[in-house]
Parts: sequence; structure tokens; C-alpha cells
Amino acid sequence: MGETQNLTLRLPRQTVRRAKRIAAARGSSISALVIEKIEEIAGEDAVYESARRRAMKWLDRGFHLGGRPAPREALHKR
Repeated sequence: MGETQNLTLRLPRQTVRRAKRIAAARGSSISALVIEKIEEIAGEDAVYESARRRAMKWLDRGFHLGGRPAPREALHKR
């Protein structure tokens, strides 16, 4: 996991009780649950950002949708 840093959280008492039950059922700890969820969120964010960058590159290049440009006269008929 590399270097770690302590973090203090203030959670509602009921949330802590539920988290303890979930952690115990998984044979884990509340800290491990928090780490897992934050890494999941961070991973989703990284995937989103990567997809966003790709989409922006595609938009910058543009798309050829076929056809030909309309003649000027056809666009400016009265």
C-alpha cells in the first residue's frame, strides 16, 4: 500500500455501528472498508477523466458525416 497517513473522521454513531457489523461480517475493519470505498471512487474518477479526455480529442478532430457542403446559393435563397 505504500506510505500511509492517519485520518480522523466524525460519523454518526448509527453509521459507525452499521460499519462495524459490515466489517465484522466481511472479516475486515472499518478502516479497510473506508480504504476500499475511497479507492473505488478514485478509480471511477480516473476512468471517467480518461474517457472525457478521449471524447474531447474526438470532438476536436471532428467527424466526417458524409455528403457535400451545400452551395452558397442554396443557403441564401430568398
